[in-house]
Amino acid sequence: MIPRQFHFVFGLREQPEPLHLVFYLCLESCRRLHPGAPIFLHCHHPPYGPYWDLIRDTPELRLLPVDPDPFVASYRYPDPILNRYRYAHHADVIRLDALIQHGGIYADIDTLFINPMPPSLLQHPFVIGREDDVCDRQGRLQPSLCNALLASEPSAAFAVLWRQRLYDAFDGSWSNHSGFLAYALSQALPDQVHVEPPRTFYRHGFRPPGVRMLLEGLDRDFSGMVSMHLWSHLWWERRRRDFSRVHAGLLTENYIRSVDTTFTVAARRFLPPPEEARRRATAAVFSGQSLRSQLRARITALATKWRVRVRNT
Repeated sequence: MIPRQFHFVFGLREQPEPLHLVFYLCLESCRRLHPGAPIFLHCHHPPYGPYWDLIRDTPELRLLPVDPDPFVASYRYPDPILNRYRYAHHADVIRLDALIQHGGIYADIDTLFINPMPPSLLQHPFVIGREDDVCDRQGRLQPSLCNALLASEPSAAFAVLWRQRLYDAFDGSWSNHSGFLAYALSQALPDQVHVEPPRTFYRHGFRPPGVRMLLEGLDRDFSGMVSMHLWSHLWWERRRRDFSRVHAGLLTENYIRSVDTTFTVAARRFLPPPEEARRRATAAVFSGQSLRSQLRARITALATKWRVRVRNT
């Protein structure tokens, strides 16, 4: 049986900015929907900032220090651009090590929980979700299982074999050692793994229409969903516009409270109470935060709010 405890991985690269609201909401949604369940945050560079201060002392949350994986750290990527995603490959290894050692449920920190994890899923030795087919390096669509949410008994056979074969399959790509290998193992060990359909964990896929529906569209049908994966690496930076015009800088408390999108409607109930927001806003003003920067952020949020409403009409 899979233990009712949760694992997240964070801080495998330097953290130049405070913990973002989106990541706070992911941790808080997990905490509120699974009261009393331990939440282990495996991190190398610990988080900091106002949102971290809001959640760090909750009794469920525990920090566990981890080191980067030596194999991934020494790997020479065929494409130097892929170096920017080395942190994600470290996390691919660390999540399996955590599940093999402790058991429980692993989720990427850009995962918003929508409904509690059904007890029936925890009866399996290992649980993973199907995602949309993924292109391999030859441009061919291949079936893939996504490792953004996993559940495992301690030392589950599926997890152990995946971990044993991970380095041999590692080629620096996003999916070969993760989604493609997991799918191949699921075909070889069908009795050792339960595969959930995409709707449970990945209702809105990673292609542009799915990301836009998450961040700009409005889909209020959360039935059959446990969690919502945000695919944040595809839109987080301001200069990325190929998946969405929304970026991390827009996702403030005011924006989430006032703009109706699939993500904001789902996330709103996990926001800090308004009085807490006012207290922190007042503290920011008196600590020297620029009024000009506040005004610029407000104007940008209002403009995006108008564009989203036009898209949804």
